[in-house]
Amino acid sequence: MKRFQDQIGSILELKKTPLRIVSLVPSQTELLVDLGLKDSIIGLTKFCIHPSSLRNEKTIVGGTKTINIEKIKALQPDIILCNKEENTKEIVESCLKIAPTHVSDIFTIDDVIELINQYGEIFDCVSKSSELLNDLNDKLIDFQQFIKGEKTIKTAYFIWKNPWMVAGNTTFINHILELNNFENVFGNKERYPEVDITKLASVDAILLSSEPYPFTEKHIFELQKTLPQIKIKLVDGEMFSWYGSRLLKAFEYFKILRNSF
Repeated sequence: MKRFQDQIGSILELKKTPLRIVSLVPSQTELLVDLGLKDSIIGLTKFCIHPSSLRNEKTIVGGTKTINIEKIKALQPDIILCNKEENTKEIVESCLKIAPTHVSDIFTIDDVIELINQYGEIFDCVSKSSELLNDLNDKLIDFQQFIKGEKTIKTAYFIWKNPWMVAGNTTFINHILELNNFENVFGNKERYPEVDITKLASVDAILLSSEPYPFTEKHIFELQKTLPQIKIKLVDGEMFSWYGSRLLKAFEYFKILRNSF
């Protein structure tokens, strides 16, 4: 029997290396694949879109907030993977009745590193997880060198419309904004607050995320009528909010984005 502690402090007891995995978090599903664990994934959410072929090969058990618990039971998983923000407490409690359940809790890249290390241990793929982490570290150091010379830009990062909502503090998005020298003008507000777009005069730039709300060019035109002096850009929400192996692609994206200002 091996004991592991997840990122909310809960203890998992595993008799063997889990071979049947249900993942209820899209970015963690992608991470599993990049750790060489694709064949062990038996269930996932409808939002687990990377790699694109995966949903046709595995059982979809619902979304991240609504799951079909009977489908998960029928899959007889060895472990279920959740996230504190993306999955509800009720979902986690339901999963615990089926199989050992690991819950991640991600605010910073250090948390991502801890998660990848934990998966390496739990799924007996330490060599692959170490390789991935070395690659991530190299890309992070390179980006930190790049961003040193870049100016700080006062930024609002929008995630929703009707009502208008932004990323505040205690979010992974806020951490990534800071890493990019984007000063989050709503960094003094908790989580994902509603905001009044008519009170954004002190902002240099607005970033409209591709998820969870699918912002498009028409929303740029709409906002530009109210805020003609502010630079508004569509950004890839996955690069800002998908932790795990997505970060290996994110830093080159951030360089291009910063160079566009």
